[in-house]
Amino acid sequence: MTEAAFAAEPSRLLIAAAAGIVLLLLLIIKFKLHPVLSLLISAMVIGLGAGMPVPTLVSTVEKGAGETLQGIVLLIGLGSLFGGILEVSGGAQCVAQTLVNKFGEKKAGIALGITGLVVGTTVFFEAGVVILIPLAFGLARKTKKSTLYYVIPLLAGLATGFAFIPPSAGSVLVANMLNVDLGVMIAVGVPVGILSLIFAGILWSKFIGSRINTGLPLNLQEVREEEEANLPAFSTVLCIILVPLVLILCSTLSVYIPGIDAVRPVLEFLGTPFVALVIAVLAAMYFLGKRQGYDGEQLKKIMDRSLRPTGQILLVITGGGIIRWVLQDCGMGDIIGPALEKSGLPLVLVAFLIAALIRASVGAAVVAMTMAAGIMAAMPGVAGLSPVYLAAMVCAINGGATAFSHVNDSGFWLVSSLLEIDEKTTLKSWTMMETIIGFTGLICAIVISLFA
Repeated sequence: MTEAAFAAEPSRLLIAAAAGIVLLLLLIIKFKLHPVLSLLISAMVIGLGAGMPVPTLVSTVEKGAGETLQGIVLLIGLGSLFGGILEVSGGAQCVAQTLVNKFGEKKAGIALGITGLVVGTTVFFEAGVVILIPLAFGLARKTKKSTLYYVIPLLAGLATGFAFIPPSAGSVLVANMLNVDLGVMIAVGVPVGILSLIFAGILWSKFIGSRINTGLPLNLQEVREEEEANLPAFSTVLCIILVPLVLILCSTLSVYIPGIDAVRPVLEFLGTPFVALVIAVLAAMYFLGKRQGYDGEQLKKIMDRSLRPTGQILLVITGGGIIRWVLQDCGMGDIIGPALEKSGLPLVLVAFLIAALIRASVGAAVVAMTMAAGIMAAMPGVAGLSPVYLAAMVCAINGGATAFSHVNDSGFWLVSSLLEIDEKTTLKSWTMMETIIGFTGLICAIVISLFA
């Protein structure tokens, strides 16, 4: 479990956290203050309200900014370059058109959801979003429907793949902490992931997409639609999209393949997400740029334009990350876990509630997974449970760690910024989607535990 930098008095911390979140919502929704300023003000109110010494608070804010950007700044930047070339060259339009032709407009979202589910088992959520979201925008442009109709299945697929199905980092992390065999985890996680995708991705996208009409981001509205004859070949675009995914997957699988010690370091390097994206951008520049008739100056302008929104996106995500670190360093997770541990509730439900409360209070899914798994692993009798029951507990923990994403989660701001939708719409669409995934995981875990 992550050590708190400052042990706040529990009731004072809870009051400060509640006041800070309410203030944040008021500043953004009622007073229309920019999210970056609102997030920083909220973080300082929470820290000072909890009694955190000023030097510790300043250190936590600086650390929160660095830790948050460390994992995503290159992914967001490179993903924007990749997406920009994919859009302008007509690559995203080509894939969208092919999906519509093959599956029909009604089933194109399903195809995108399945794509997200498969990709989510191999890459971190943020990397999957930046690689694939141009396809969702391309479908929305083609069909003239709300972007939510296609983005939600994609996001749900990525989130469920990451949470429930090995070899994803989220499922493997918790399974290893609870000593669950990955074969058993796959057998349990696949049906849970599929059900979560159906409810949170396919059904929810149809409901919310028909009620909230969100348009394309402004920088994509400027992109003209290519004539069909000028579009790149579907096979070319698909291969380029698969480049980073295959490289990352090969890196993941190389750990489990014996006899490849000589090439494993190479595969691990090429499969590092930012390295894989650099290779993908270079491939896109050549095959979708140079080969499509764009010269170096035109490609530079395309990439310059694609990077325009990234500064604001990164700052908003950083603000959400700072709130998460302030709460974490005040010891919010250490307050919630022990209280539920003594509740006497069924273990699967306790696991879900611990993860969900840490997720809602701290914001970061991986932190919630790690803390909840650590607490459950330390409880008496857990080690003696059957492998299937423990796999169900993994689903409960990761379901709880997925649900209730809101303003203290950097993923909330990533989605809000990429889709260029306001916070109220993000709560109605993204937060509800994540919560449906979480409760689907819980219900499945409870059912499985009854027969384990």
